[in-house]
Amino acid sequence: MLLNSSFLLSNISSPYTLSACHTTQSFPRQKSTFQCCLAATLQDKRVREQKVNILHYEDNMKRRSLLFFLITSGISPAFPAFGKTKSKNPYDERRLLEQNKRIQRENNAPEEFPSFIREGFTVKVVTPDNYEKRDSGLILRDFSVGEGDCPKDGQQVTFHYIGYNESGRRIDSTYIQGSPAKIRMGTKALVPGFEEGIRDMRPGGKRRIIIPPELGPPVGPSTFFSSKQFEVFDVELLDVQDCKRRTIGFYSDVVCN
Repeated sequence: MLLNSSFLLSNISSPYTLSACHTTQSFPRQKSTFQCCLAATLQDKRVREQKVNILHYEDNMKRRSLLFFLITSGISPAFPAFGKTKSKNPYDERRLLEQNKRIQRENNAPEEFPSFIREGFTVKVVTPDNYEKRDSGLILRDFSVGEGDCPKDGQQVTFHYIGYNESGRRIDSTYIQGSPAKIRMGTKALVPGFEEGIRDMRPGGKRRIIIPPELGPPVGPSTFFSSKQFEVFDVELLDVQDCKRRTIGFYSDVVCN
């Protein structure tokens, strides 16, 4: 007695599973029954694959027809975005560096002036190796060290300076004004980066100070600076003087000598 082929097909768990085709007794035509079962299973698999291919083909044709309609009708189709991280292109960095140098030459910036490469809110400062960068973010270079003691809080410092913006344009100069600046240390009369930069200078020393925005002056319509930028100062420390308070009657002041 042969097993019904429909019963075999309905109990096959995978295309190559023949566990449902076995019998408990030995029949003369058992071998042909298994062959028939395997042939039917393979044929059913081919039919399913053909149906899947037809569905894929129809789906692709629908997508192509929709895309063709959108393009011919002037509607821009929205393609999925994969959120790729923009990588820095060395060519773009070199181009920005050359552009910065060209602007600095037009502004007559001094020699070995630092370059600033801006990409959105990120700024990269490019300097020669003889510049020092501190943990606070301050960058400086000494042209001459000078002699004597460094200024302390309460002492008065006398210095010349020239201020530049990132493009190398001069924004202020005590040399042009004709008189040096005089400031007492520790009175918050200077921006934090400037005071940090001259605190360890010695009289006669010359230094270039690159002040980051976080150590720079406040910005706004009521101030001299209109945006958060790096500021560059060439400073020459002339003198350091001790100061003491003098009181005459009801009048009191500070005298430095």
